[in-house]
Amino acid sequence: MDAERDMAGDGVAEDGARPEALRAAMVEELRQLGAVRSDPVERAFRVVPRHLFSPEEPLMKAYGVNRSVVVKRDDDGMALSTVSAPSMQADMLEQTEVRPGMRVLEIGSGGVNAAMLAELVGSEGHVTTVDIDADVTERARRGLAESGYDQVRVVRADAEHGVADQAPYDRILVTVGVWDIPPAWLDQLAEGGRLIVPLRLRGVMRSIALERAGDRLTSRSVHPCGFVPVQGMGAREEHVALLDEDVALRFDEQQHLDTAGLSEALTTPPEQRWSGITVGSQEMIDDLTLWLTTTLPGCGMLTAKQAAVDRGLVGRPARRGVPAAVDGNSFAYRATVRTTEDERIEFGVYGHGPRGGELAEQHVDLMRQWDRQHRHGPGAVIEVRPAHTPDERVNHGLVLDRNHTRVVIFWP
Repeated sequence: MDAERDMAGDGVAEDGARPEALRAAMVEELRQLGAVRSDPVERAFRVVPRHLFSPEEPLMKAYGVNRSVVVKRDDDGMALSTVSAPSMQADMLEQTEVRPGMRVLEIGSGGVNAAMLAELVGSEGHVTTVDIDADVTERARRGLAESGYDQVRVVRADAEHGVADQAPYDRILVTVGVWDIPPAWLDQLAEGGRLIVPLRLRGVMRSIALERAGDRLTSRSVHPCGFVPVQGMGAREEHVALLDEDVALRFDEQQHLDTAGLSEALTTPPEQRWSGITVGSQEMIDDLTLWLTTTLPGCGMLTAKQAAVDRGLVGRPARRGVPAAVDGNSFAYRATVRTTEDERIEFGVYGHGPRGGELAEQHVDLMRQWDRQHRHGPGAVIEVRPAHTPDERVNHGLVLDRNHTRVVIFWP
């Protein structure tokens, strides 16, 4: 069968490389990155001809480890559906821990992921993939048939309701960004089953592997990720406050902001504080970002275009989005770095507005607390409980109330 798939996907890249060679090189790089960590996931990546799911793209792009492929855009050019980058898919599949014979529901139908899930569950398992967009499901159905995975069931529907007729599922893998978890997903997940979901948490997104115990979901792993937002009933836009044409504050929930005051504060010279916290040039700080997101007062995400950095309005880190503490007409955020004598990087914070200096001090104090108490710890634990859960059962961390759920984040 593997040989047949290679023949079906026969093609040559501009440099003469064939798909099977590109797949082998991709897998080796994924292993080196630590994205592929198990033999079953490695095998799935080695045999699935992912270029058949984006035939209009060059072969080299289809097998680029960190390159996603946009398969549909809206009228404004925003991505509605993508084939995720191999590195992201590998990490999520490892989080999912699929075993032979399992029943799996995939929410968001790029096609490639469903094919790899089919490899992982084997002939005794079952994979259903669902998407709200007819163009996306037709594309997935065509790619699955051409690559030899037509046993995957493709459903066009609003995933808010799941796919009840194939439940319960041992695994539910969500490949779109969501703000809330609808009741149907919990109802259709087997006891002890695992839901892997890219969940928005105060402006940052994390791929969370949640395990079911009764009506409670508890995280088993929390990884950084980025996905296009879900469409349909579960869609929820961020609340955006423009401080400048090139600078914005973004919040998950509606805020009562002094936008005019914050815009004025942005134009004033910042007060700067150094944290004393240093990292190596290749060290990841995802846990620090999540810690600040869950502890800073009035936290939102400050984002900026390169033009704002060039104009000196904001520090360079804001180009990719950073947590910001907001209070009235003042705010503070991680804005700059400096290199220490031992070639490590130290974080600095800018504070703008009348209370900017005070907020900057709070910011660096929280960074130091993370360094002392959590930097080398297990990381955040995230629980998801039904919206009707009483306060006394969720009083052990930050509580984010959503339409269907209460999300609790705490740091052991």
